[in-house]
Amino acid sequence: MASLAGQLLVLASLASAFVSRDGTGRLPAMGWNSWNEYECNISEGVFITVARQLVDLGLKDLGYEYVNIDDCWSDKELRRDATTGELIPDAEKFPRGIVKVAEEVHSLGLKLGIYSDAGTDTCGGYAGSLGYEELDAATFSKWGIDSEGQDLKYDNCNVPPEWADEYEYIPEEPANNAPPGYDWGTSNTAKRYRVMHDALQRQNRTIQYSLCAWGHAHVERWGNTTGHSWRMWGDIFPAWKGKEKWSWGLMPIVNQASLLWNYTDFGSHNDWDMLEVGNGDLTIEENRSHFALWCALKSALIVGTPLDTLALRKPILDILSNKELIDFNQDPVYGASAMPYKWGNDRPANTSDRDHPAAFWVGTSVKGIHVFLLNTHDTAVNMRAVFAEIPPLKSGGKGYLIHDMWTGEDLGIFRKYFEVEVKAHDTAALTITKADGKHPNPQWSPK
Repeated sequence: MASLAGQLLVLASLASAFVSRDGTGRLPAMGWNSWNEYECNISEGVFITVARQLVDLGLKDLGYEYVNIDDCWSDKELRRDATTGELIPDAEKFPRGIVKVAEEVHSLGLKLGIYSDAGTDTCGGYAGSLGYEELDAATFSKWGIDSEGQDLKYDNCNVPPEWADEYEYIPEEPANNAPPGYDWGTSNTAKRYRVMHDALQRQNRTIQYSLCAWGHAHVERWGNTTGHSWRMWGDIFPAWKGKEKWSWGLMPIVNQASLLWNYTDFGSHNDWDMLEVGNGDLTIEENRSHFALWCALKSALIVGTPLDTLALRKPILDILSNKELIDFNQDPVYGASAMPYKWGNDRPANTSDRDHPAAFWVGTSVKGIHVFLLNTHDTAVNMRAVFAEIPPLKSGGKGYLIHDMWTGEDLGIFRKYFEVEVKAHDTAALTITKADGKHPNPQWSPK
């Protein structure tokens, strides 16, 4: 577990969490983002079609409400209006402008998301918002007229030298040259993101603010006073482990989450990047683990797989539609992430291993205690949830009812432990209650 000083730092940070007056950002965002599927090949039709598909596939009814435009939506050459200074949408991609897309999306009861960057240019080389925060916040707000909410994903590319941090922290290379006790909330990274926060706060409508800071400058220590969520690692790609250029597979990200899970609570969400469920060569078991763990971590659930074929890929649709896991992610009473209670393989707590992160996790919801058993190995493994090892169950009882969150079935009453064979790279997701179905420890929280 974290040191006492570290726990106090987390608690002090969470006490000042940034939650909008209307409740925006209290729970993890859910929706769809264009980047994983389309990158820069976007158009007005893409987003209107996706909005309709979210409705038709039943995903809207499960809480997937944001339709997020990622990079490459503005005019790369003209950049800004010569008179107003406003960002100019690409007229070929969006011939009716962003406003018309917003109107179509809102007419379906959904919300529109937009993208910009806390640098001079976006990652794709389009106009960034650094130095234009007030104007761009007002523009985004204007484009969302009559909506109930909007999302801004704010990236971290093309930062000019004068805005470079005095000290550097990059989570993939955790060594840093900062003096002991340095307040990362005073870093230039924090300042850049805070300027846009202040500009958004001055608008007459709520915009969910997603900091895409990649975990730099220890964003987890100040992000909750600045945005609703914050990226904690580099980009994700659909692989079980490893790295490809600047993108990472699932296990290195879960490893980082096992060390920094405790910065998440209501209005304060570590963002472990968009979902790759349904993409690449991930097996069904790997897709299940990906979704179950992102739900358990209370990360945003932002789909990035093609929706036009999703009805034909029933196993993937079933994973993304698992209401029990979504309910845990969106629980209205318990806001904390699940926590690792045992690493497995006889390793001590807080062991960092990018191939084999913590395997035994526990969290709580209004439905009971939840245990997630992650098999990081390449073969099936029998995994045992020993009740005496699980913090909220240590006091024991007359037996616990075990419920499978994947199948929706009750598996029986067990007194000392529950053992299950978990396929390679799969995750067992369990709800544990008293034998009569009541919550076994409603006062317990991971924090």
